[in-house]
Amino acid sequence: MSKVSHTIPVLSGALLALAVNSANAQEEEITYNSHVADIINENCVVCHREGGIGPMQFESYDQVRPWAPLIQLKVANREMPPYAYDQHIGIQDLEGDWRLAQDEIDTIVAWVNQGSPLGDADIVPEQPQFPDPNDWTFASMFGAPDKIIPSSPYDIPANGNDLWSKEFVDPQMTQDRCIKAVQVKPRGDARAVVHHANSDVYLPDANGELQQSGQLTEYAMGKWGEVMPEGVCRTLPAGAMVRWDIHMFPGGVGATAEGGMIKDNVVEIGLWFHDEGFAEQEGIYEQDLRLYTLREGYENGELIVPPHGYAMTQGFHSFDHPVRIDSFQPHGHLRMNAASLEIFDPKTGRTTPVSQISNWSATWHHSHIYDEDVAPLLAPGQVLVIKQWYDNTADNPNNPDPDQWVYGGSRTGDEMSHAWIAVTHLDQEGYEKLLAEREEREQRTLAGSD
Repeated sequence: MSKVSHTIPVLSGALLALAVNSANAQEEEITYNSHVADIINENCVVCHREGGIGPMQFESYDQVRPWAPLIQLKVANREMPPYAYDQHIGIQDLEGDWRLAQDEIDTIVAWVNQGSPLGDADIVPEQPQFPDPNDWTFASMFGAPDKIIPSSPYDIPANGNDLWSKEFVDPQMTQDRCIKAVQVKPRGDARAVVHHANSDVYLPDANGELQQSGQLTEYAMGKWGEVMPEGVCRTLPAGAMVRWDIHMFPGGVGATAEGGMIKDNVVEIGLWFHDEGFAEQEGIYEQDLRLYTLREGYENGELIVPPHGYAMTQGFHSFDHPVRIDSFQPHGHLRMNAASLEIFDPKTGRTTPVSQISNWSATWHHSHIYDEDVAPLLAPGQVLVIKQWYDNTADNPNNPDPDQWVYGGSRTGDEMSHAWIAVTHLDQEGYEKLLAEREEREQRTLAGSD
């Protein structure tokens, strides 16, 4: 509850502004049955339901009403739904964006200010239908995965030191396939104890020795998965071996931590493929996912956050060919609290903001997938600027111990400084085509607004 005490002053200002925004809503009675139930059912019940990961249930008015003031607090501060991504800074058109629209926030605030009435009892809100939490995220879009790559089963104790598992798995690939979507999923109750589960692709060299050829995907706590943009191919090649790198934290982290032993846990990769021959079509470009470091050598102790202090890291990356940035996922541990992505153009000296996350939490990792119509396009020589901030004070609600010196490292109590970024590698023709298409859309929009 310490976080609530820190946010009350912010909330007061937020509610004053929201009171103005919702003035029209205040002129009519806002009720649960007529206005609020649909918002909660569509955005909250997926977690706050029987068997869900939320700490309380929101499946009916009787369940929601006691929590109405807290719901107002969290919604007004945009802490819930848990999708940390700043408003009004950089690109706002994202795939899989959980954030509430402003009018939805205004409605909930007005409803609580009016006393959280039920409304007309004859109006029965439609109950949402959700898949089992253990089902695949993209099953409703693409059906069952075309291939599932499981890890070996692990027993994760209720407490103790961090655990790692690194093993090779043969996915039995007989031909190159382009990935349409990918999801990594710990089975059962292990969501809060699997800190990350990375998967690399290895291919044999001329001597038959396995060599890393790229990254398949990355998973960290809370991540829902990745859907590839149209016209790109992230390849899982024939004959490839997949190397798991799984980090587990006994007991778990965050509000959903089980605090008990997890037996025989398996982590799975679900893959959905494009049709055979997709890569041979005209205009298909290769996409990869890579770890972009912010400070070389941080894993050797160069990242230091002092007790009751702060730190900041930054990294710079450029390309010798045009690219499109498809997604951005900053990564850190318990003291990291903010991140940003910018583009610096050395020809103009201008820096353009792309994404800002000012309330980052290690319990919810999101791959911010940009709508392909607005995903950043970089000319050769333009520079990605990635920044991350760390708060090792008692004001950070995720900080387990502000008295500790925190160093760069792999343990949950250490810190990390990198971002996972998906990049589509273009040629000059493809780059100019995308620029022309965007300019044409902009001209049509301007013409339509005249």
